[in-house]
Amino acid sequence: MPDQIETRTSWLTGEELASVRDKVPMVYVEALPVRVDDRGSVTHVGLLLRVRPDGSLSRTVVSGRVLHGELVRAALVRHLEKDLGPVALPRLPPCPAPFTVVEYFPDPSVTGFHDPRHHAVSLAFVVPVDGDCQPSQQSLDLAWLTPDELADPVVLAEMSGGHDRLVRMGMAHVGLLH
Repeated sequence: MPDQIETRTSWLTGEELASVRDKVPMVYVEALPVRVDDRGSVTHVGLLLRVRPDGSLSRTVVSGRVLHGELVRAALVRHLEKDLGPVALPRLPPCPAPFTVVEYFPDPSVTGFHDPRHHAVSLAFVVPVDGDCQPSQQSLDLAWLTPDELADPVVLAEMSGGHDRLVRMGMAHVGLLH
């Protein structure tokens, strides 16, 4: 019936996902996990080390798709727990607001944010975490870097797809522009 609303909440098969990626932008959330001092100032930023599809290593932020019917807040919590472990203890407000919206394209010349798979729209957040963080199975390492260490050109060069810019934007958002 045309007036019925689709209410399935299951995710797409690999074939369906490939087809959708060719036709519509995907919605993502990205989180810069941070440690803060008792005044609320950022002292460290957590970056994951992952193997890219081409076999190279890259530092990256917590990232993942928003599922159909899922609240952005729930997607953030799910990806933070998946990437940092179940006891990361993220501190999210009831209605989180992104510090920026980033568009990734297969062509890196469009915005400078690059994802070879598809066009994606990503809501980016700075998220304080208080708990014990462990990298997920998909990540090789989790490094906590100071804002000064993040400004090092060697560290920035370890990031790909525009994540170096995203991290600098996040640091500017919390008043730590380098």
